[in-house]
Amino acid sequence: MNVLLLAATLVAGPGSLADMGTLPDGDLVRPISPVVLAAGAPVASSSANVATLSGLNLLSAFAGDGLPSRSPSEAGMSAERLQVIDRIVSRGITAGGYPGASVVVGRKGYSVYQKGFGHLDWTSSSQVVSPSETIYDLASLTKVIATTTAAMILWEEGRLRLDAPVSAYIPDFTGGEKRRVTVRQLLTHQSGLPAGRNLWRIAHTPAEARKAVIETPLARKPGTRVVYSDLGADMLGFVVETAAGEKLDTFLEKRVYGPLGMTNTGFRPARSLVQQVAPTEVSPPRGYRIRGEVHDENAFALGGVAGHAGLFSTAADLSVFAQMMLNGGEYNGVRIVADSTVKLFTTRAADTRALGWDTADGQGGSGQFLSARAFGHTGFTGTSIWIDPERDMFVVLLTNRVHAPRAPRSATVIMDVRHDLTDAAALAVVDQPDLFRPMLTSFRSDRREGWVPARRRR
Repeated sequence: MNVLLLAATLVAGPGSLADMGTLPDGDLVRPISPVVLAAGAPVASSSANVATLSGLNLLSAFAGDGLPSRSPSEAGMSAERLQVIDRIVSRGITAGGYPGASVVVGRKGYSVYQKGFGHLDWTSSSQVVSPSETIYDLASLTKVIATTTAAMILWEEGRLRLDAPVSAYIPDFTGGEKRRVTVRQLLTHQSGLPAGRNLWRIAHTPAEARKAVIETPLARKPGTRVVYSDLGADMLGFVVETAAGEKLDTFLEKRVYGPLGMTNTGFRPARSLVQQVAPTEVSPPRGYRIRGEVHDENAFALGGVAGHAGLFSTAADLSVFAQMMLNGGEYNGVRIVADSTVKLFTTRAADTRALGWDTADGQGGSGQFLSARAFGHTGFTGTSIWIDPERDMFVVLLTNRVHAPRAPRSATVIMDVRHDLTDAAALAVVDQPDLFRPMLTSFRSDRREGWVPARRRR
């Protein structure tokens, strides 16, 4: 980063993806790349050196780099055990599950393992993946990194009531038992709304798509069953916008991503950033290859900003968000929510569901070793984030497994890699005797069960 770019970053402050511009010589105004920390190597990240310039903490100048780095041993982790992650993630690429991946494991406020694998697409000439530069479509991580976080802020400020009927915020949400559906039930996936519907087939404008979501009949009585619902998350997004008095993306940029310095996080990436975005679908209903647009067709029908999908980010940016949650709602002097709010929204409430967040139950990509207090989420494009307060640790995995997967069962590949990654990270914690476990001799990705369909006998 030259002095001009550094000064531009300091003066402009953290901005949204759409706000990124160019310098007169055409260089993109963005944070510099971080030092990629190889497991076991004591590398000091540039952002780890705290200095001030004109009264500003220089950590803000390196926004987008993620957390300061420490060696695994300095954070109470085994470098040898963390090194297993290389094999796990690489096996997914070799099997054809995804062309590249970004991984960050953090503990005790530091990044102890941050690495990019493979390329943005399947060609060897494409860009290599960088945890701080490569932007991924987060898919359903949007539900927690965006929509739920906005709800947490608004609830804390008294502008959103969890037990208020949804119709108090969206009057058109009526018919049948809809009047009984509460905001809390949207968060716990107990609203009675179906899992989803093909908005992209019936709507020609975002307004029509929104109307279709609001008018969707309930599939079951509210509060009786947990059914994971994109439509429920979309309704929550509409509720948040009403309570906030502004659009979801605008609210989040002002209240979360900007203050935290998550400069590579936002909806609808600017054209100047497209080359950093990992491509997704090759032959979607839209009729063209998707890169820099949300992969989810329903989110696209809603204009690219939806409660259930549409957010883009880097693994480095998400490491900052995860640390903010581990810190009880604060990072680097910036408080987003109170620690009591974090606890409320991340405590299991119905089945495995907390408020917006999912919780670790030995399945769903959370692995078998995370604690009962751990929470997180997964995304259809091959993304996941798991945060374990008991270990003071988080694990971020970003891939674009929907980009022309070569594996016949890419969903199984990513499921096993997620599971193995969190297990490897949890087993690498060696300074908590009550949580210490022997290292596994083999992982799911070693066995590769179900990765290739069994041949039929003739």
